[in-house]
Order: sequence, then structure tokens, then C-alpha cells
Amino acid sequence: MYSVRKVKTKSGSVAVQVVRYVGHRSLIVKHIGSGKDELEVTVLRQRAFEWIEEQTSQLSLFPSQKQKVLVVERGECVGVTHHFAFQFFMSCFDEFGLSHLPRLLLDLAIMRLIEPASKLRSIELLQHYFGIKYSQRIYRNIPKLTTYKTGIEQCAYNIALKKFNEPFYFVLYDVTTLYFESFKADEFKNLGFSKDNKSQQPQIVIGLLVTQSGFPLSYQVFAGNTFEGKTMLPVVEKFISEHPLTKPIIVADAAMLDEQRLTELQEKGISYIVGARLANANLVLVKQIHSKLNGNHGAMARFPSRHGDLVCDFSHKRYKKELNELTKLIQKAEELVAKQSLKVKATFIRKVTKEKIELNTALIEKRRLLLGIKGYCTDLSEQQLSNQLVIDRYHQLWHVEQSFRMSKFDLQARPIYHQKQDAINAHVLICFVALIAEKYLYLTTKLSLREIRFLVWNITETHIQDSLTKEIFVFRSPTKEILKSQLANLITNWNLLPH
Repeated sequence: MYSVRKVKTKSGSVAVQVVRYVGHRSLIVKHIGSGKDELEVTVLRQRAFEWIEEQTSQLSLFPSQKQKVLVVERGECVGVTHHFAFQFFMSCFDEFGLSHLPRLLLDLAIMRLIEPASKLRSIELLQHYFGIKYSQRIYRNIPKLTTYKTGIEQCAYNIALKKFNEPFYFVLYDVTTLYFESFKADEFKNLGFSKDNKSQQPQIVIGLLVTQSGFPLSYQVFAGNTFEGKTMLPVVEKFISEHPLTKPIIVADAAMLDEQRLTELQEKGISYIVGARLANANLVLVKQIHSKLNGNHGAMARFPSRHGDLVCDFSHKRYKKELNELTKLIQKAEELVAKQSLKVKATFIRKVTKEKIELNTALIEKRRLLLGIKGYCTDLSEQQLSNQLVIDRYHQLWHVEQSFRMSKFDLQARPIYHQKQDAINAHVLICFVALIAEKYLYLTTKLSLREIRFLVWNITETHIQDSLTKEIFVFRSPTKEILKSQLANLITNWNLLPH
């Protein structure tokens, strides 16, 4: 039978001990500690009773509810954690149905959302912030993550369909480039036209397909020297083959498609809306377009072309901007002609002989006629899609550009440090998973990732240890601010905070 007793010490303190009585003798089983005042003695007595329950099968006849008491003077902060932030993003993946993915993939995607860094640094931060431990041997497992790509894209499709009710009547397509922190190229990471002005460094090309609201659906990685026009058809065909019930209209930028690609789309029965290259149109058509729109703001007109209908509109704002740019280019050309600077290349200059240049007045006149005019090429008739809808759908391309900005700046998808193709593809997949979460949160809350990071990172858990009892107490920071934000509904639905 164990008992708890108090003994006065020579120093004037009170020692609390667990003892066992044998005959008329008492044997000290465990010395709990010494207290200098009544509160400390009470805490030590409670700890003594807890020790008896934990270490023996002896139960009290009159069990009382345990009360945790922290003496502020004896408290010491032993750590601050951010488990709430981790739980928030993990709940987000659970909402998508992605929680079955390998923890390595999810953990690295969460670190992309919280504090983007190299894989090695991400491992260190996972342990530092959340106590999640990985060894450096994960580099062997990272390339294996690419096997989950198809399932993740299917999940993204389901989110867009069920959460945002996307009709998939239109999908937007564009490409970007990601460069490497290296100057050594190979067949995959190769030199090409860089959208990051890193022409001296190898890169890869990413083709991304998104919904009308910009939610990512599918992507493909291409060698760095791939012409962007050749990337669209593989991505679109793969998407249609995986979702045969959808027959989307592809919206893409003018630089994406040339005559050969448009012909291929028509042969495969894929409808499209692409930006038209009016500068390449013949002068007769340009004059016809100029005459029809007549400089009226908001005016629209449709003309037949080799690749379907050409829809054009006029904007005063666009006119002013282009006129200013044109004036500067003409001024520069006139200065070069006056100096006969043959070594400098410029717009609106043509060579007459090897030693003489002059203004290209015909090209200048053509450009003047096109000021303020934008063209859109589509294979859909006006009965199928009005001029206004053609223009509106094309102008939604900024959603793709926004997704690229999110991946490049928020998630810091570049530069890439991997060298082998499988590891590079796995890096892009991790960024894609993080982009799904970021775009979902943005469409749901209208908050940027920066604002979300600030809110969830402010919810901390402070660990205070009692220097006498060694018991650790955990205190969560105030949650009033986050519960007043646009994240409140998600936090409530995911049961992340007590009611």
C-alpha cells in the first residue's frame, strides 16, 4: 500500500514523498520534491498521487478530478510550435481527397505553401517547425512521386467540377519556362526562349491547362528548347482522352499557334479561340477592318479567314497606348535613317542597298491602321458564339498568367536545383499540388497566399515547463483575428479550433 507523506526538512521546506509502510517502518519509494510554500506542496502532492496511479495498480477510493496548476514564477518557455498552420493545410488536402498521397509529397507541398526552399532545407524546417523527421535518403524516394501525377490531375478535375461547378465548356492554355541554377544543359533541361530572361541558363517548358476561373487541371513538362506551339496539342489531347465527356473549346494566346497548329486542331475537331496576328494580315484586310470599326470604342466586327472567323474590336485605351509606342519607334527609326546607322536593327527600317537604309513607310501606315484594334481567331460561327463572348473568353487568359505568377513567386518553383529528369518532374508535381491548394483557397476566400500565411502562422502553441514538476503546459495564441477573417468558415468546417 503506497501513501503520500509530507516531511519538514532542515531548510524549512516540506518534502513530499511516496512511501510504503512495512510493519511499523516506512520505506521511501519515490521522492517527489520539496516545496517552499503551500501551493508548491499541493502541486507536489498531486504529482505524487499521479505517480502512484501510473506506476502501480493502486487506485484511490475517492478519485478526484486532476487539476493542472502552473506556477508562473517557475515557468520556462521550452518551445514554440506552429502545428495549427500545418493542420490547416493538411485539412485542405484532406478536403480535396489527396490525404491518401505519400506523406513526403504532402509535407513538401505544405512547405512550398509555408516557406518555399530547397528539399534539404524543407526537411530541416519540417523538423524545426512541426517535429516531422526525414533523413536525407528521401532523395531516393522523390523521383517515385511522379507515379501519382494522373491521380492528382483527376482529383483536380473533381474539385473544379464539384466544388466550383466548372462547366469545362472553355479551358485556358498557356506555357511558361522554369530555369535551373546551373549552366550545364542536356537534352531535357536545355537552352531556349526564356520567359524569365535567363537565356544563358538551361530551362524546361511547362504547359498548363486551367478552368475559366484559373483552377489548374493538367500540365506537362517539355524540354527547354521546345517551341511553345508544339506543346498545346499533347496536353489538350491527354485531357480529352481522360475526360471523354468533355469537349472543351481551347483558349490560347496568339504566340501559341501557327497555321500548322490551327490546321491540326481543325483536323482533330478541337474548337479554339486564339489571338490573331493582325500584323501578318494583308493590307486589303487591314483596311477593311479599319474601315468597319471606324475608331469607335467598343466596336466589334467579324471577317472570314483561312482558319475560321476573325473577330476584331477597337478600344480607345488600347489606341492611346499603342500610339505612344508607335511614335517612339518611328522617332527612333527616323534618327537611325538620318545617321544612316547600318549596324543597328530597328522596326520600320528597310535596306535599300548595302550602304543605305530608309523608312518603311508602308509598314508604318499599316501599323497606324491597326492602332487600337485586337483580333481573335475562332472556328466557331457567330451563331455558336457571339463576338462579345469570343472576346470575353479570350480576356480570361489572365487566369493562366496568375497561376504562373503564383507558382513562380508564391511557391518559388524556380530556380530548379535537380539534375535528373525524374527528380525534375517530381519537383514540378510538388509545385502543382501546392498550386491546387493555393488556388482553391484563393477562389474560396479571395485571400492571397501571403495573407493566409500571415493568419495561420500567427496561431502558435507555446510550451511552458514547470521547473519543479517538469510538467509541460501548452498555450495556444489568441484566435480572435483569424476567426473574424475569411478563413473562419473553413476553420469551422474542418474543426481546427474548439468551439
